[in-house]
Amino acid sequence: MEPSVSIESAKHVLLVFGIILAAGALSGLIAQKLKVPDVVVFLITGILLGPEVLPMIDISADSALNQLILIFGSCYILFDGGASLRLSVLKEVWITLVVIATVGVLIMTAVTGIAAYYILGVPLIVALLLGATIASTDPATLVPIFKQVPIKDRVSQTVMSESAFNDAMGAIITFSILGIAMGSGGFSIGKALFDLLWESVLGIVAGGVLGYIAAFVIAHEKYDFLVEYAPLITLMAVIGAYLGADGLHASGFMAVFVFGVILENKDVFGFRMEDHEEEKLEEFVLTTSLIMRMFIFILLGAHVDFGLMNQYLVGGVAIVLIFMFIARPLTVFACAGPDRRAKWSKQELLFMCWTRETGVIPAALAGMLVGLKAPGSQMIASVTFIAILMTILIQATTTKWLAGKLGLLVEKR
Repeated sequence: MEPSVSIESAKHVLLVFGIILAAGALSGLIAQKLKVPDVVVFLITGILLGPEVLPMIDISADSALNQLILIFGSCYILFDGGASLRLSVLKEVWITLVVIATVGVLIMTAVTGIAAYYILGVPLIVALLLGATIASTDPATLVPIFKQVPIKDRVSQTVMSESAFNDAMGAIITFSILGIAMGSGGFSIGKALFDLLWESVLGIVAGGVLGYIAAFVIAHEKYDFLVEYAPLITLMAVIGAYLGADGLHASGFMAVFVFGVILENKDVFGFRMEDHEEEKLEEFVLTTSLIMRMFIFILLGAHVDFGLMNQYLVGGVAIVLIFMFIARPLTVFACAGPDRRAKWSKQELLFMCWTRETGVIPAALAGMLVGLKAPGSQMIASVTFIAILMTILIQATTTKWLAGKLGLLVEKR
């Protein structure tokens, strides 16, 4: 009897998953030996195992399976990042956080777009569409880096929070510009601000409500009847926060981030878990986040299209260099420098200038533009891949070195 197509397909996916897990484990060991963030080695491993080199991983970038891994993986990593933050620290830097996650994205879009306009000679609206696509930072990249490299709390938590909050702004600007580029609408500042406020508030509310409910059923003194199922509660709540917010046309990533913040700071609401239950939950989250990092970045590397990148390689590299060395520093000093409440030092500002990796979120936006056949979408996808490779391979690998030079490293707790 011939095996069915579905069974053969399932076996193939299972084989690919096994390859990713085995390659991920080996890559993690290599990253430890080289003392670099593991996402860097995962990305390189994905490139080597992808169709461009050794065709061992062939999950299509636009398949439902790949999108499931990217969405859930990014959500869980972002939840883990939120669970690393303390409300006392965020109170100190909230002004910088709000400004850099909103105005900062506009600055990045404008500077990068103008650079693309002059370097590539494309229409200004297409150049700005590129700038908006890669303007937001990537939580799936930054959270793991700061979990592995012990940086001064207020710096690491500001950058991680920025990466969670600016995805909504990046998406709003991208699709507003897309509407103009495709002749289907004009840009309205009022509408953009309303959309941003709507996405932000609903995302925060959705994440906050689910975070409180989760903390109640696993850490309440009398009603913690689900404490033994705390790991499963986090899985359900991460999915619920993302889908609930997304269903309300709010930021799902913001919702899962806030969920993590509330759950980690449950003591503020009078909730407390037993030490052994807390340790069990932390171990589960740590392991799950590691697996998600493996899958996300190995698959991201496997989907790098070098043929597409070569079409705009020289111009793309020039644009990304301007993006890294002009647009980001201008954004940080303009948005964080004037914050008298936070009183950022020059060393802290310089570090934030260097730390803004591009990753899953911009890749997803670029993929959507290609699918919609947006003007210049192939060029945008090409430069986006160049930005991902350059920022992760250059900036992520030097994060610890730069933090040490600037005196921002702290001892691991």
